[in-house]
Amino acid sequence: MANKYPLKIAFIGGGNNSAVGYVHFSAAHLDNKFQVVAGAFSRNKEVNQQTAKNWNIPKERVYTCWQAMIDVEKSKIDAVVVLTPTPHHTEVILQLLSKNIPIICEKSLTCGVDDTKKIDAIYDSNHHFLAVTFNYSGYAMVRELKHIIAHGRIGDIQKIHLEMPQEGFKRPPDIAGKPSSPQKWRLKDYDVPTICLDLGVHLHHLSSYLLEIEPESTCAQFANHSEFDNLIDDVNMLLKYPGGVVGSMWMSKTAIGHRNGLSVRVYGTKGSAKWFQLNPDELELNYNDGRREILDRAGQCQYANQLRYNRMKPGHPTGFIEAFANLYADIAKALHAHIHANKESSEYVFGFEQAQHGLALFEAAKRSAEEGNWQKVKL
Repeated sequence: MANKYPLKIAFIGGGNNSAVGYVHFSAAHLDNKFQVVAGAFSRNKEVNQQTAKNWNIPKERVYTCWQAMIDVEKSKIDAVVVLTPTPHHTEVILQLLSKNIPIICEKSLTCGVDDTKKIDAIYDSNHHFLAVTFNYSGYAMVRELKHIIAHGRIGDIQKIHLEMPQEGFKRPPDIAGKPSSPQKWRLKDYDVPTICLDLGVHLHHLSSYLLEIEPESTCAQFANHSEFDNLIDDVNMLLKYPGGVVGSMWMSKTAIGHRNGLSVRVYGTKGSAKWFQLNPDELELNYNDGRREILDRAGQCQYANQLRYNRMKPGHPTGFIEAFANLYADIAKALHAHIHANKESSEYVFGFEQAQHGLALFEAAKRSAEEGNWQKVKL
């Protein structure tokens, strides 16, 4: 096992035809914390080989069978990155845990609580390493917002509202000049509706990350507005948190005009804050004495002024890949500590517990939508 960076990783999934493979590859390498050295990138032989060629992976370390790759590579790598479709995650994770191979898993961890229970039966947080890539909290100004909340600048938090509207089911985005139709596995709902696995888990993570509390109950409305029948593509949720905090979530794949309208609004007794993902370097702050403030990386940041968040000077906005790279750098630090039996925890790296909470929340939302009432979140 490596004693220094870059740490060696292998991919399961993430080939050229993957929605997220190249993002993970780019982010993992950006700060030279990781190096992809092996992979079973796709069941499609041509895609598998072409991906390896594009990424300069030696032929002898490219596998058609992910199980074979694990057996051959387990002593040569520091972690495996799981990038297969979500319904396939549980099978892969269980095998990796059984062999005590550290795991970096694309969200959502699984399709529902029943699958997390299978993982929980063998997962030991004192023995295993499992990180789930909730990457939006990697943005510098989201971390600045957490710092602002933690230090009471907007007072005691009373409410949080999170949105992630997209238009992909109405107007598929062009990728490399070609319309990107939804992958087949995304056109089916599981124990948790797929829109919640794709978008909702991000909103849950940001809520938990910023407030450090979990929703206790929810009242939800599900809708279908696309050509894909019997598929939930628009979700509205009301939320109740401990201590009287309330909130809401809206996610949609049929909101024409929104490429990715992720936004977070937090309201406290002294003020409020808003962050919008398409304008990632700014926080809008309002105070109860009437003051308004736009804080960016060139302003009086107490957290986002760190060198690690300023690969380029303010005025050159940071983006999605860089936010992902921030998370990968944090995962590298946590993984390095794990390898050396250091029990140091990370305030940025989240895994099984938060993933399980999120899936339980959306199962409660499903029950609520079906029964038309408030539902408690049950793990």
